[in-house]
Amino acid sequence: MTAADNSSQKHDPEQVEEMAVADSATNTTNTVRKTSDGLEVLDDTQNSKLSLRQIRTVLISSTGFFMDAYDIFVINLAVPMLGYVYYSHNNNKIPSNIQGAIKGITNVGNLIGQLLFGILGDSVGRHKIYGLELLIIIIATIASAMSGAAATGVGTLGFLGFWRLLLGIGIGGDYPMSATVTSEWSSAGRRGQMVALTFSMQGWGQFFGALVDIILLAIFKRAIEADQINIDYVWRILLAMGVLPAVCTIYYRFMLPESPRFAKNVLKDDTKMKTGLAFAKIKNNDTSKKEDQKERIIAVVEVQDQREIEKIENQQQPIEQRQHLRDFTRYFSKWKHFKVLLGTSSSWFLLDIAFYGLALNQSVVLSAIGFAPMNKSPWETLWKQAIGNLIITLLGSIPGYYFTVFLVEKMGRKTIQYMGFAIETILFTIVAVAYHPLKEHALPAFVILFVLIQFFFQFGANTTTFIIPAEVFPTRFRATAHGISAASGKAGAIIAAFAFNALVDVGGTNRFLPQTLGIFAAIQFLGIFTTMLIPEPKGKGLDYFEDDKSEWRKNSSTEKV
Repeated sequence: MTAADNSSQKHDPEQVEEMAVADSATNTTNTVRKTSDGLEVLDDTQNSKLSLRQIRTVLISSTGFFMDAYDIFVINLAVPMLGYVYYSHNNNKIPSNIQGAIKGITNVGNLIGQLLFGILGDSVGRHKIYGLELLIIIIATIASAMSGAAATGVGTLGFLGFWRLLLGIGIGGDYPMSATVTSEWSSAGRRGQMVALTFSMQGWGQFFGALVDIILLAIFKRAIEADQINIDYVWRILLAMGVLPAVCTIYYRFMLPESPRFAKNVLKDDTKMKTGLAFAKIKNNDTSKKEDQKERIIAVVEVQDQREIEKIENQQQPIEQRQHLRDFTRYFSKWKHFKVLLGTSSSWFLLDIAFYGLALNQSVVLSAIGFAPMNKSPWETLWKQAIGNLIITLLGSIPGYYFTVFLVEKMGRKTIQYMGFAIETILFTIVAVAYHPLKEHALPAFVILFVLIQFFFQFGANTTTFIIPAEVFPTRFRATAHGISAASGKAGAIIAAFAFNALVDVGGTNRFLPQTLGIFAAIQFLGIFTTMLIPEPKGKGLDYFEDDKSEWRKNSSTEKV
């Protein structure tokens, strides 16, 4: 082996050191400057330009989130219908423990899916996994709408619960995958805005769930008034409609190339990185420099055989022996890293107790405050519940999402999260303390307060708890850490789903609702303190959060192929 060969093998795999190359024509020395990793176009915080392909990638992710929200929150509208169909003997109401199980089982699936797909997204890669979650959702959604009873044993609600569990696994997988994909394909100057835009489709999913419900109730009005058993058609069609966005999106998810950042920083594959950048039609300013670098290497080593050149290039990019869970444990064993994960996870946990406690039970709350009283006809009660959900979503949730979309790059993620937790604390305290006066003398004011609560959920912690974990972790751990953070949130949602209906009925139907809202106020107050553990990603490229391998991987080995 020549000295030149030895020299070429010592090049740092992450960068090209300066090399002196003799120029036979001029006898001068040319210097190859140290080049960047090829991702500088994405990490430029001043770059706010978006390619059409980047916008399409966001649409692919956000359409899935539209469907996720539709499927999760439509159960809030379907459960009262199930009461009229299957529990007419119980005053048209499903028992509290069964209500909690039907509403909460999807969140159990969410938790499983978030952990599973988060780990797979980092260990296997984004490209190989993205789209599988939609396949699960399509199957489970159709099966949910077709749930029926066995001749003996398991009834319709039992089978519905099983398919909602499977549906939850698919929806849960979409959280870390869509957040990570959107974050890694976005330019630094627009990253928070793009992830927020993806998440904002949750509001439209809720809105269209209520809108489709209103349309179906209008179509089946006469049938329902003739016999309330015909509500059975409405809830089944309502659930089935959630499959349409998934069918429209699944092909494009499977066709999405590997994330350029994951390809470069984790797979160490420049070819896949360039393929990703080319797919997004992002100009890589380093391309010409890399070509110059290649020519100079050839000049130094003086190798003529093409296979030998490729061998040298491969030697410059060693492939790491990755053991994802081992590396994840090592990295987060250090407090400075673990506290960030603790901050994102605990903030999401606290937020979702109140958010899902209210979102999954808006129909219950609307009936409790007298907006959609249960003593009316089945059609009228369901109609009022759908209208109430539509109003709260249209006037509160959707504007809140878009305030975040347009202000997140100006205000910063932490500022919005602090503000959201603080205002939610105040609003929940007001509705808890003034519950009875508002209910009896100022029902419109009560509805306005609930609209404001939804507004500051979205222009607040509900959106930022989704954005921040997609930014503040290294690429090799990003999907897993986001999955853990989201799963922590779903643990809070599970508590809310299973406990809310039982808690509010302590002492009688809805008697404990004011105190429950007061508990939500205290929980939101705690979120202010957990936010302190999180760094502010505003104005930083994702390269800022990449890991220092020498710090925690001292015993890790690499092999050259």
